[in-house]
Amino acid sequence: MIAIVALILVGVVLLAGLVLVGMREDTGEDPLQRRLSEYGDRDMPASLEEIELSLSTRERVIVPMYKALARFAVTFTPENQIESIRRQIELAGKSATMEPVTFFGQRVALTLGMGIGAFMLFFFVTDWGAVKGVLGTIGGAALGYFLPVLQLKSQISRRQDSIVKSLPDALDLLTICVEAGLGFEQAMGKVYEKWDNDLAIAFGRVLQEIQLGKRRSEALRDMSRRMDVPDVTSFVAALVQAEQLGVSVAKILRIQSDQMRVKRRQRAQEKAQQAPVKMMIPMVLLIFPSIWIVLLGPSIIILLDTGVIGSF
Repeated sequence: MIAIVALILVGVVLLAGLVLVGMREDTGEDPLQRRLSEYGDRDMPASLEEIELSLSTRERVIVPMYKALARFAVTFTPENQIESIRRQIELAGKSATMEPVTFFGQRVALTLGMGIGAFMLFFFVTDWGAVKGVLGTIGGAALGYFLPVLQLKSQISRRQDSIVKSLPDALDLLTICVEAGLGFEQAMGKVYEKWDNDLAIAFGRVLQEIQLGKRRSEALRDMSRRMDVPDVTSFVAALVQAEQLGVSVAKILRIQSDQMRVKRRQRAQEKAQQAPVKMMIPMVLLIFPSIWIVLLGPSIIILLDTGVIGSF
């Protein structure tokens, strides 16, 4: 029994290390090239074997194990599910730092790690019984399986909210720049230079795609698809239509800017109207009982002392 517990502990520690490595963002830097640059000042270059042995344990052991686990998970995953995860990663703005392989590796590692952890907790630490222990283990594994999906959806929601909030101000800046005589691409460049948010980064990617030869309408449509925000979709559709019909871009930007500000004000009013309804639940469950205790508590104590309540 002690050997089984020790083996389980080693497995949990290993899976936890794999999860931590997988959750680290990839900087895109080759560790071998980084180590080669460290030896650049030497008179005689070191061998590749020596350089590889000088790498950390994480880079030589843990990272390859995690990648092997991720590839194993992808092998048995349907292609449509891989494409769906790739689409969600793109919507979350993590396509440059995360691949579907990494996501599925995290899912497998968390499922096994939390399942083993729940098994140890319910069978060796607490005395829940066999049935409750099995159910708890299944629940822990299920939580580990769905946790990466919930995290990814939360990142998508935060990114879309950030884009919606910053879009009216970005359109105002675009309108000012275009009316001042700049071209639309130059105006987008100003937004990219001034700000450091998801919308400005998306504008910078559009400019890079245009410089590489992609048509502006196609680059804007691709930006809209990567965001999946209705306000951005309508803005891009208006720009593409104005380009096709030869309408002034400055006029379209002015109209879109006014509309986005009206929409933002309407969203604020909608949230203000929803606030009393959302406040009702904590008021009924938390605030009202406290008020009743403060107001009625002394009266009940007095009635108990006088024997009025006891007489009933």
